[in-house]
Parts: sequence; structure tokens; C-alpha cells
Amino acid sequence: MSISRSEKLASSLQSVLDSKLVSLSQHLHEITIVVRSQDLLDVAEALRDHPDLNFDTLIDLCGVDYSAHTHDSFAGEGRQNRRFAVVYHLLSVNLNHRVRVRVFADDNELPIVDSVIGIWPAANWFEREAFDLYGIVFFNHPDLRRILTDYGFIGNPFRKDFPLSGYVEMRYDADQKRVIYQPVTIEPREITPYVIREDFYGEGKKVD
Repeated sequence: MSISRSEKLASSLQSVLDSKLVSLSQHLHEITIVVRSQDLLDVAEALRDHPDLNFDTLIDLCGVDYSAHTHDSFAGEGRQNRRFAVVYHLLSVNLNHRVRVRVFADDNELPIVDSVIGIWPAANWFEREAFDLYGIVFFNHPDLRRILTDYGFIGNPFRKDFPLSGYVEMRYDADQKRVIYQPVTIEPREITPYVIREDFYGEGKKVD
């Protein structure tokens, strides 16, 4: 009996990564693996260099804050009490397969994960974004600065405990012809859609 492409990839991941693989799961025809933060660079090199894996392209990298999760779900499988994770989406152009890699930071107060720029250079700005929005520090990143918020911004906007009001944002004011700072507020509001539909809508023009 022939095995599917995803089954073959799962078998290769288990064989190549061996004890460095914390867990492997499949959901919606996608493979997700969890690895320890201390093994990240070794695992990343194996994912890129092993001929059965050949993940030469980093598609995306993002941070995740699991503080609102009350129990382990598929997305937070294996997180235990760890709050922050970094998720990598990888593609093998030659072998045409994909994998999601999840790495949890061990320290909730100062989440630190190794930078993978040396393995996938495309990670540069992705890591800066996760640093900016989640406060995840990428060790050995050559230029770890904020990338989306203002230079003097305090806090990390994508953390679940970040306040929705009380901070300031920077924008250009066309009337004053200069950059201004103004308070950020998010007022609760209810939006009720209002649809106006003419007689015989969609049936063409009415003919008398």
C-alpha cells in the first residue's frame, strides 16, 4: 500500500530529528512539529540541509501569546505553562512540501529564542516584527530594533495584556502639515448592517 506525501514527510521528520522532536501532529492536512528552544538551531539546520527534508525557504515567522489559553489545545500543544512561542512556516521548493515549527520560550518574563537568520536570512524582518509586537528577544540577531511601532514606543501591542487605550500613536496631520502624537482610544460600539435593496433586485430592469 502506497503512503501519502504527508505520511512520508512525517516519517522523515521523525527519523531525521529523532530525540530533538518533542511532538509531531497533523491537522487539516498540515504537519506541525514542536521542538525545544535549546535545539532550535540544530533542528533548523537539519530541516534545511537533510536531502529528505530540504526546507530551503522560510515563508513566515510569527510570535504567539498563549496567556489567554486555559488549557492545552492543538495550537498550544506541549506549551505547559509557557506563555510565548515562535512559529515558523517552512517550504521545500524542490520537494514541494511544507511544515510548521513551533518553539516555546522557556522564560515568560524575558522570552528568548535563537535567531535563525544564519540559516534563513529572510527571518530578519520577521524576527524584528515578533520582537516589536510580542517582546520576544532573538539571540544573535544583528539588528534587533522595532520595525512597526514608533522609536519611543513602550510595550508590546500584540501581548494579550496590552491596554487598548491610554497610549499614544504617531500620525501625519494634513491640516497642521506635521507629525503629531495623539491618545489611542478604542470605544466599544455596535455596528448594525443596513441593506437597501430595490424591487426586483438582481432580476434586471423592470419592464411595464
